[in-house]
Amino acid sequence: MSNAKERKHAKKMRNQPTNVTLSSGFLAERGAKHQIGGGKLSQAEMQEPHSGTGRLWQAKMTSHSLSEPDGNELCSSKVMLKKKGGWKAGPEGTSQEIPKYITASTFAQARAAEISAMLKAVTQKSSNSLVFQTLPRHMRRRAMSHNVRRLPRRLQEMAQKEAEKAVHQKKEHSKTKCHKARRCHINRVLEFNRRQKKNRWLETHIWHAKRFHMVKKWGYCLGDRPTGKSHRACYRAMTSRCLLQDLSYYCCLELKGKEEEILKALSQMCSVDTGLTFAAVHCLSGKRQGSLLLYRANKYPRQVLGPATFIWKSEMSPGDLATCRQLWIWLHPSLKQDILEEIKTVCQCVEPRLAVDVPSLLSTPSQEKNQTQLSKERNGKKRKRRDDGEMAGPIKKVAGDGTRAPHQPRSWVSPATGILVSDLTMEMNRFRLIGPLSHAVLTEALKAAAVHTEEEGTGETPHRWWMEACKNPDSLSLHRRQEAIFELLGGVSSPAEIPAGTILGLTIGDPRITMPQKRTKALSSPENCQGKVLDVHCEEGICTRSWSCAQWKPLSDHTDDPDNEKVRQLLLEGVPVECTHSFIWDQDICKSVTENKISDQDLNRMRSELLVPGSQLVLGPWESKIPILLIQQPGKVTGEDRLGWGSGWDVLSPKGWGMAFWIPFIYRGARVGGLKEAAVHCQYQRAPAIPGDYPDSPAGVLFAEEQAKNLLEKYKRRPPAKRPNYVKLGTLAPFCCPWEQLARDWESRICTQDESWISWSPDGQESTSLGRDVVCAAAESERASPPPGVPEEMMLTECQAHSGPRRTGDPALSAVCIAASGTQLCVLRSRKLLKQLSAWCRPGSEDGRASQRAHGRCQEKLTREACLSILARFPRALVWVSLALLRKGSPEPHSMVCVPAREDLLQLHQDRHYCGPQEPKHSDPFRSKNLKRQQRKHGGQATAVDLAAGEPVTEPKAPTRGLWSGPLPAVTAHCSRPLLGFVTQGDFSMAVGCGEALGFISLTGLLHMLTCQPAAQRGLVLLRPPASPQYRFAHIAIEV
Repeated sequence: MSNAKERKHAKKMRNQPTNVTLSSGFLAERGAKHQIGGGKLSQAEMQEPHSGTGRLWQAKMTSHSLSEPDGNELCSSKVMLKKKGGWKAGPEGTSQEIPKYITASTFAQARAAEISAMLKAVTQKSSNSLVFQTLPRHMRRRAMSHNVRRLPRRLQEMAQKEAEKAVHQKKEHSKTKCHKARRCHINRVLEFNRRQKKNRWLETHIWHAKRFHMVKKWGYCLGDRPTGKSHRACYRAMTSRCLLQDLSYYCCLELKGKEEEILKALSQMCSVDTGLTFAAVHCLSGKRQGSLLLYRANKYPRQVLGPATFIWKSEMSPGDLATCRQLWIWLHPSLKQDILEEIKTVCQCVEPRLAVDVPSLLSTPSQEKNQTQLSKERNGKKRKRRDDGEMAGPIKKVAGDGTRAPHQPRSWVSPATGILVSDLTMEMNRFRLIGPLSHAVLTEALKAAAVHTEEEGTGETPHRWWMEACKNPDSLSLHRRQEAIFELLGGVSSPAEIPAGTILGLTIGDPRITMPQKRTKALSSPENCQGKVLDVHCEEGICTRSWSCAQWKPLSDHTDDPDNEKVRQLLLEGVPVECTHSFIWDQDICKSVTENKISDQDLNRMRSELLVPGSQLVLGPWESKIPILLIQQPGKVTGEDRLGWGSGWDVLSPKGWGMAFWIPFIYRGARVGGLKEAAVHCQYQRAPAIPGDYPDSPAGVLFAEEQAKNLLEKYKRRPPAKRPNYVKLGTLAPFCCPWEQLARDWESRICTQDESWISWSPDGQESTSLGRDVVCAAAESERASPPPGVPEEMMLTECQAHSGPRRTGDPALSAVCIAASGTQLCVLRSRKLLKQLSAWCRPGSEDGRASQRAHGRCQEKLTREACLSILARFPRALVWVSLALLRKGSPEPHSMVCVPAREDLLQLHQDRHYCGPQEPKHSDPFRSKNLKRQQRKHGGQATAVDLAAGEPVTEPKAPTRGLWSGPLPAVTAHCSRPLLGFVTQGDFSMAVGCGEALGFISLTGLLHMLTCQPAAQRGLVLLRPPASPQYRFAHIAIEV
């Protein structure tokens, strides 16, 4: 019998008991008979294998083989052996004869056992499949899984038994609970609170989660970017319409105390050299919002903590230093912990205040357990009122802080200075409106609150604070003035026309009541506007930069309309100090406003009860009154182009009212943006992003480490053949920026080779020795890349031999080298020096008049003494610059900013369409090491010393192919062009129509480059992406 038949028979006998046998078939029996008889089959038998005689013989042999008689029945002396292929004759070579008789009882017992075994094998399932799954595929139907009658009749009974099992039954939903009841509010809030234990949600989280890609950053769950294509649409909104962003994740620190003590403490953390401080006149009065950089106490210009904005509460009695003042400091969440600890140190706040002003909406574990049990008890039942008519205690939403543990203190007091520091993070909502239509969206979505008094017969209302304010004539008059100024904003075409940082306090009604039924687009009223201005910088009625204001006219050309006169006064002087007052500074009033908010369910129910559907809902004194604060954002304030771009307004409101403001703003035509749109807005303003563009701060260092880790993981996920080899491209750090090593390398480069400083000519011309120095520097950079197989120590020794001895003859240069040794990295933020460098980076001409104009713009000329004086004050410093590509190209983050060689500038001067040089291919010194490691790995051999010692052989971690392994060599001289800095933000800019980049360069390298370049080509650099050998020309600009 063939192997196929054997497998077939084995499959049939798989589930049979051991006492059941199966004949191998007719051919096997004939083969056995042929072997026994020793003869061949006759031709008749071969032609008629199924004749009657053959069938009778086969039946007899089968019945005999299946019978199992006892010893008395086996009268024959012949022995039959069971062999492969069936029953065969024994050693005697004779066939088995039919027994003469059988015993009925024994035969019946044997057959009964076989039948029971057969029935058991049939009924017992050999797999986990259902009945309808045992049918052939051509007989299966989809309805068989739920309709038993679709099966064949012989299988319907078994399928019915399987369907009656509990495993296959459908889960029955409670008939007393509909879909809305199953999504009970109490259960949803419990689930939402559980999901916010690690990353807090904003009040607009549910709205964002349906429309945005969400990311977890800084302890919050924030919207990163919309799910649809909206990059250009968001840019159009920022430029000509309105973009809405939720900045409620920003942290607010409140300081209360005497003005003198607060200013004395905070003056240690800031410097007048960087700009305005907390003591600025306009900011101290509460009229404007201020911005500044915070440092560790008395550590300027190093150990920066980060940027911050601040608001002083307007003082009631100006000039009284003993008056208790109130200050709000707004911070990015990544900077909060460092700045808070430093503020507590300078204010001497060591005692936490736990008993006062520690509101926490988090439930205790016991309460949470009781609420969970309550929800389980109510599962499947309708919620009914108790006998006493009270509902069970509602579960409060978590409104915690992602930067602070729930049970940590929120207030600290100083016994020495009397200053109280409080953490008001997530106690207010902050929305930002960007674009020229921000005024129209604000004035249409928000309406000033109506005045109500007790004489109207209103009785007791939950808004007693507003009733008391309306009784005071001074407060009522102030409210009227604030309302009038707010209405005037509708006649201003762009927020950039308002003085920077203007603050306006206001009390408004419920914005949900005046919200339209359908989404509309708010437009500025043309009769009140001065023109179709989208970005205008006004100065005494003159348009100084009208890049999109073709129809704008000076204010003097307008009529003597009283409204125009008020608008002109608003644009020139801003909002009066007394109009900056707002009740949002009072925490008790804010708490009352949050607790007495009318729910959306009650508001919709009252709308449904109106006689005329769709008409205005009038609540009268029971309408909610919300104190808010409007803060103007100036937009782009540095440089000379696009001044005022990206300006807008920030709206501060009490917590709990986030969605009540969010939806009305959207229904007025505002487009929503996320973190990506905020980064684009920051990049187009050419402003540093937080915290990535603060490399000298702790938050910036942590951000760089996380970013490098993520980029490295993304790089490793791709196969080696599908990712760039950065070693061969000459890119040492494709995922990070080694700022410390860059500043240190430029310091050693200048201290060892100072011929370029000595050979500098004051008239802006290059001397022959200067050109020789440039060529020598290029040759040195070529020698800096070691050939394969040369140790790094030998290369460093060779470089030092070529560079020559250290020059110490110049005392000024020696002072710079001494000052640079042992200092930390810092970023140059002195406004005076930045203006000086900005003037030096501008290209000039060779005539005397141009040099005189340049000398008039800056305080001093580009001389060697001026450069050395700057380096003596700020050694190892970086400079924030913006780079604009001259030709095509789109810069990327971590792109390298390099110094062009003399040949590059000469070729660009001859050919204006010259793109730039290319970096030659570098050798990979790690390729041979990787090959040897792979050979050892495949060979599996170990050294004799390791085997003799008996210690386990630990293979060092294999380096990533395509990346530089080990410590980095000199970064400035690794490539053919000296490295000057790195790009942190870069992309194609739709605002200027070309590639733009932002980044940092070495201050020492910048001054060295400016002294070596001719005046007509001063400020030209080369940009090279990490994954490309192509250099492209760009121009440096320092905007102040």
